[in-house]
Amino acid sequence: MRFAVLGSGSQGNGTLIASEDTLVLVDCGFSLRETERRLARLGVAAAQLSAILVTHEHADHVHGVGLLSRRYNIPVYLSQGTLRGMRKPVEAAGHVVCGQQLEIGALRIDVVRVAHDALEPTQYVFNDGRRRFGLLTDLGSWCPRVRDHYEGCDALMIEANHCRDLLARGHYPNFLKLRVGGSEGHLNNHQAADLVAELGWKHLQHLVLAHLSSKNNLPQLARQQFVDTLGCDPAWLQLADQDSGLDWRHIA
Repeated sequence: MRFAVLGSGSQGNGTLIASEDTLVLVDCGFSLRETERRLARLGVAAAQLSAILVTHEHADHVHGVGLLSRRYNIPVYLSQGTLRGMRKPVEAAGHVVCGQQLEIGALRIDVVRVAHDALEPTQYVFNDGRRRFGLLTDLGSWCPRVRDHYEGCDALMIEANHCRDLLARGHYPNFLKLRVGGSEGHLNNHQAADLVAELGWKHLQHLVLAHLSSKNNLPQLARQQFVDTLGCDPAWLQLADQDSGLDWRHIA
């Protein structure tokens, strides 16, 4: 199994997961042309995609889903709540439900409900029968159920959205600070690092920090928090950014 990131942040998100001839895109927050460009950078043609999974209805995750799916006849899977919340609905090939295991080609995908300010947000854990990759962004808190799903992953991509101090001192209006930092907002650096510590990290082949805020975080702050919490080598930590995403990573 391998994974790559088209881009990660408030201006657009998309993550690729591949095993054998199965290629799944999670979210598409970019225009059709930009999505095609970013896919090509990773050596992928849009027509190769087996499916698109959607996590929730916010524009930075769904902006390009409809056009991409229609242009290339790609099936889309999402929760019923997410479909209701989309400003431009798409034709769903199937609806995902928390606790369900979805099978797409060579991948078995666990659907995980998370705490986020959307109608029915989901995240996903991918299993090819040998290795597990966990994708966990856009949540403000976690419960034992979420923790249980992500224990034992071989690679993990987790959001480290904001620094608590930068958010508090920043220029966001108070209601937006409360939303971002609330229990249904986004994980801050401390929360994300604490969760990884609970999950255990020494068996991870890859740990990728994602969805960093361009206004309320800095890559060096996120990295340092993980180093301080986990005691890991800073060079081992990886970062998926907004512009260049992340090149293919193999899970051996």
